[in-house]
Parts: sequence; C-alpha cells; structure tokens
Amino acid sequence: MKLASYKDGSRDGQLVVVSRDLSTAHYATGIAERMQQVLDDWSFLSPQLQDLYDALNQGHGRARNAFAFDPARCMAPLPRAYQWADGSAYLNHVELVRAARNSAVPESFYTDPLMYQGVSDDMLGPCDDVVVASEAFGIDFEAEVVVITGDVPLGSTPDQALEGIRLVMLANDVSLRNLIPDELAKGFGFVQSKPATAFSPVAVTLDEFGDAWDKGRLSLTLLSTWNGRRVGMCDAGAEMSFHFGQLIAHLCKTRNVRAGSIVGAGTVSNKGVTGPDGRTEWPKGYSCIAEKRAIEMIQDGSASTEFMKFGDTIRIEMKGSDGRSVFGAIDQKIVKSR
Repeated sequence: MKLASYKDGSRDGQLVVVSRDLSTAHYATGIAERMQQVLDDWSFLSPQLQDLYDALNQGHGRARNAFAFDPARCMAPLPRAYQWADGSAYLNHVELVRAARNSAVPESFYTDPLMYQGVSDDMLGPCDDVVVASEAFGIDFEAEVVVITGDVPLGSTPDQALEGIRLVMLANDVSLRNLIPDELAKGFGFVQSKPATAFSPVAVTLDEFGDAWDKGRLSLTLLSTWNGRRVGMCDAGAEMSFHFGQLIAHLCKTRNVRAGSIVGAGTVSNKGVTGPDGRTEWPKGYSCIAEKRAIEMIQDGSASTEFMKFGDTIRIEMKGSDGRSVFGAIDQKIVKSR
C-alpha cells in the first residue's frame, strides 16, 4: 500500500491512497482524514485503506473517483511527527569522514548506533524548496531511507522493534556543514545545522517490497541526481551495519516510541574498490557532498567539490526491480530566504 498527504491548507494535509505505479490516487475520505489517524489505529484502519488500494490498482468501481497523482501537491507523508530520530547505520560513511580528518572511528561505533533528534514539527514535501539564509553555511543534501513506526514499547529487542515498522519513505536530511563543527564542539548535538527534512511523495508498506525487504534492510538502489547529473547509485541494503530493528531498539532503550515516530538510517554509503595501483575508486558514487569531499581529501589531500549553491537542484529516488519508481522522487531546489 502507498499513502500520501495532499496539501489542503491545513498543517496535516489530506490523506490519499496512491496506486502502485504512482499514476492515480484516491482520497481516503470516509476511512481517515490524516496519516497520524491511521498510525494511531493501524489495525482497524489499514485494512480499509488496503481495500481501497487494491480497488485503485485493479480499476474497480470503489475507486471511480480516482484522479491523476501529482507529487507537486504532496506534503511530507507525515507532515509533522511526534519525533524524528536519525541514525548513522552506514559505517562506511563514518569511516570516510573520520579518515579525511585523520581521526579513528571509536570501537563503540561498531556496536552502538549513532543517533540524533531532528526537526519534527516542520517537515518538507518532496517538491518544496530548501530555503537557506546563506551559501556560506555549507548546504548539503543527504539521501536516506527512513521508517515510520507504530507504538514500540520501552526495552523492545531489535526483533520486536521490527514488528513496529508501519511504513518506509525516502528522505533528504539537509545539512548545513559549515555550522556543524561549532555545534558539535559544544558537546550537545545539532540544532542550527539541521534544518527541515524533506520526504518522498509516498510512504510504502513493507509488503510492497517483496524480497527487497530483508530483516530490516531495503536492498534497492538509491539514486541521487545533483543539477541533472547522477552522482549516487548506492545500494541501500548490503552495507547497512545496523538494521532498522536495531536502530529503533536503540531509540527505545529508555523510553517508549510512539506511533508516528520517524527513524532514519543515515546517509546511504557504499565502500570503494581498490585497484592494482592502490588507488580506491567509488563506482557507486555518493549520497551526500560531505562524503565526496572526504574521498577527495583521502585521495588528493584536499577537497575540490563545493557545497550546494542557490539555484542548485537535488533529486532523490529509488526504483524497484521492475524499473518503476517506488516512492516517487524528492525533487528540490535550493533558494535564498527572504
């Protein structure tokens, strides 16, 4: 099942059911008005939405009021969330960034996930502009896979936490890289360096992925296109060091995780390939500019790729084995705040 939230002038939007091929949609009116309603009463409402989804895909009469789906009309599937916690499950990304500044990765990073609390009261839709005050902040995209949970009790194991996953989305976790060092130096985490995050047009239930969903990992290719040039074709599954069950269990070690929480896996990252000459190349590219700059530092001693400028565009998408877009695309422009 695929769900989206259409802009309707409210903070939470209007829930719509979207066809598997993302061509048509149908308002969920009569079942639920908003995404959070469904998450709060998943066992009762999701089967009704599934029936509408099936009718939409099969062209049955119940979906006679279907209309063409337009990603530009979408808010984030969950326009505001009870929490947004982002991990760093791809340790290759951590290793690269640390190696670029000659810093070793602490041993604990390999057994205990990194995680921070992001902005959850103001999510961006897939086609909303990324509004930033200054290019000097070091504007970067981060292409990620994230999940929305139901209720997950305090102290849940990773296997139990997997049962709490309701939906999967893509995210552009925008980072302002030049603000990060001063914030981290204070020892209290990100605030100004992490503005609003954007999410894919639709959120997708696990049954839609077939074999690509494997024990908390989504083994599909995440595509990142910067200013019309494909820069990332990263495998989201194989090198994910902590699966989503482990990430959620980390979050709920000392607290309950409530329905409507979003948990991210961090920048998708794949290891490089070292040739006979000893030089390492990264044929699958990168999912954030900071990683590209880290690669340049390691290879050449200095970073040559600049961060994003006003007018730049970023497109983030994932396609299934049939070549069709699974979530629709995040397609954004960087603009200067007024």
